[in-house]
Amino acid sequence: MSVDRLLTTVLQLYQDVHDDARTDQIYGSTAALLTNLSNPLNLSLLTSQLLTAPAIWGRGDGMRACFRIISIYNTAAIHVRRNEIENTKTLKAQNKKQGGSWSCDAWAAAVLKGADDQSGRWQHLLVFTGVLMGMEGADRHSMSPAMRATVERAVVTAANLALQNRDPEPPAPSGPVALALNYAFPLLSDDARARLNCDGLVPLAARAMLGPDGLQDGLLLATIDQDVRQSEHKFMWEKSSPSFLHLHQLEQRPLISGLGPLSRLLAHAVEHARDHRVVLQLQDDLVAFTARLLHYWQANKLCELDVSEEGVFLTPDTLNATLPALWQFLKKVMYAVVAVLHAIVARSLLDPHLRNPAVAPSVAAKTLHTLRNLYFISSRNGSDAFQVYTFTYLTSLDVLSRSGPASAAFLRSILPSPSPPTPSPDLSLSHSLSSSPIPAHPLRRTLDLFYLNTAEHLPLHLSPADCDALIIQPATTYLSTPSTTTPEPLPLSARMIHLFEAAHAAVLSCLSCAHNAPLTADLVPFYADALLSAFPAHVSPRQFRLAFRTVVQILSPPFPISASHPLLAETLLEMVRYRVARAGSGVLPPIDGEDGETASEQSTLVMTLIDALPYLRVGIFEEWMTLVAGAVNEVGEEGGGRRFWEVLVSGEMDVERAAIAVAWWGTKGGREAVLFGGRLPVPQQGEEMFMMSGALQTELGRESRL
Repeated sequence: MSVDRLLTTVLQLYQDVHDDARTDQIYGSTAALLTNLSNPLNLSLLTSQLLTAPAIWGRGDGMRACFRIISIYNTAAIHVRRNEIENTKTLKAQNKKQGGSWSCDAWAAAVLKGADDQSGRWQHLLVFTGVLMGMEGADRHSMSPAMRATVERAVVTAANLALQNRDPEPPAPSGPVALALNYAFPLLSDDARARLNCDGLVPLAARAMLGPDGLQDGLLLATIDQDVRQSEHKFMWEKSSPSFLHLHQLEQRPLISGLGPLSRLLAHAVEHARDHRVVLQLQDDLVAFTARLLHYWQANKLCELDVSEEGVFLTPDTLNATLPALWQFLKKVMYAVVAVLHAIVARSLLDPHLRNPAVAPSVAAKTLHTLRNLYFISSRNGSDAFQVYTFTYLTSLDVLSRSGPASAAFLRSILPSPSPPTPSPDLSLSHSLSSSPIPAHPLRRTLDLFYLNTAEHLPLHLSPADCDALIIQPATTYLSTPSTTTPEPLPLSARMIHLFEAAHAAVLSCLSCAHNAPLTADLVPFYADALLSAFPAHVSPRQFRLAFRTVVQILSPPFPISASHPLLAETLLEMVRYRVARAGSGVLPPIDGEDGETASEQSTLVMTLIDALPYLRVGIFEEWMTLVAGAVNEVGEEGGGRRFWEVLVSGEMDVERAAIAVAWWGTKGGREAVLFGGRLPVPQQGEEMFMMSGALQTELGRESRL
């Protein structure tokens, strides 16, 4: 069939709605005509008729039709460029052109003329994007600089007109506009990007990403629960289930497969929007979307399993196929949301409307709410360990922590239930560390972990009463031995280890604040008792040493509590020293979630005493050096001597304590106490004696003349 007859046939077929097979044929014929038409008027006519054709737009194909329009113009542009290159290689004497080809500039100009007033601006944007992709994508550089600038201007103009709400015309659909800009944006120059109407792009791109054309408000998670079945005491989510098939279809959608570029487009719009109110509305939309995700996941049977339990309670197909696919999809969603949050937080540091004291804490709190809602995703297998997440999280914490009332309000809004009792105003606290049971539901423990990790950063501007009610009391749930706080002991999984560590870090952050001195004096004895009770079963050697060293530092000068309770630090050291004698000497088994440590309970306690030495007040420093040296020799731990020597020479002590240590080592028996248990050995022939640099030594059998 000749090109002209094919054009006539296609234009006739445009006027009616057809079945899938005929519609596919229409798309194929249109792509062939776009490549082979040699008359620019016919090319413009074809484009004009295509954008109003009932055969294309009357089927209700939605985003599929938009994607195919971009695709056929992209493919046609590639073929036009290829034909032009091939024709330049033919002999000029033949005076022939292959396939009715012409120059890329002329073809692009003819296509652009076909985008007339009979069709919508958002439809023009689809055509212009396809042309730009086919001509300039993948470093093809097919058009002249002037023509490329013209096409880029056409893309931006069509996008800006589509973003405007012009009554009585209906607003442009968000999905097609976002889809086209998603493909065109990487190819636009900086000047073209600067002309985009970002005030209109922010809400439109947000609707496209979160709405029916994108993530569908997270409804996928709501449909999974009804397809999860129980088979032989195991959960089963089959590949053939409707929800899994829906997940597969969802991932094939253009906006979902391009979720990363779409989030970068939205982030650009956030950074360059002139109206800060659209940014605040976007943040509210993200909070609401992630809250729905969390709600839907909470109603799902699969959330009842900890990661450590999945291998026991899931069927092999669920464990190895369907569940990994779901988590991969959720991680993609989390990355996209965090990328947009990153742009909002970065703007809040510079925009005077967002960084003022009345608005900045609210922006930070909403960011943290969003991250909390996503924590069931980001906490799985370290998915939050990337730079964008870290910046967003820590920057929001830094902004929020500057305001005590805002910090307290945020913690109250996510306080784990049941809420702890409010302390009395006079701070006459009774800290027996009798805590509520550890939640049995894995999701509640996950949210508790986010709470404790966040609360650790906020006590500096909180009142002592708020520190107690909002940080210390919730943390006590994970300070005591789990077997005493739960009806049935929970397995010591990696998540439980992280919770114990987060609880200790949260309590220590409160104790480290000088204004919490009354609270510290009341709490420290019970905290130390809980710490000693939890070691070594539920606290790793590394964590125990860090926690105890921090407590001793808090109770020592220059902290004010050292003046009001001067004996408290020494009392805690005595508790550790007397436990050394009855502690086990066998190597402790590694705790899940911790790197393997070859340490015994006894050696860890001795190391803890050594770690505390640089923080002791001067009056008891020398005495405790002798006591700790004795403990090192009683245990016979070779590493203890090395650690003792490291404390002496590594600069951990200040000048005053270092001077005392030198005198104690050289003239008061310190050397003999550490190396030889207080006895001066007689060196054998050929052996050298240990001494500090510069010490004078007597030769064997001779006295020094000095």
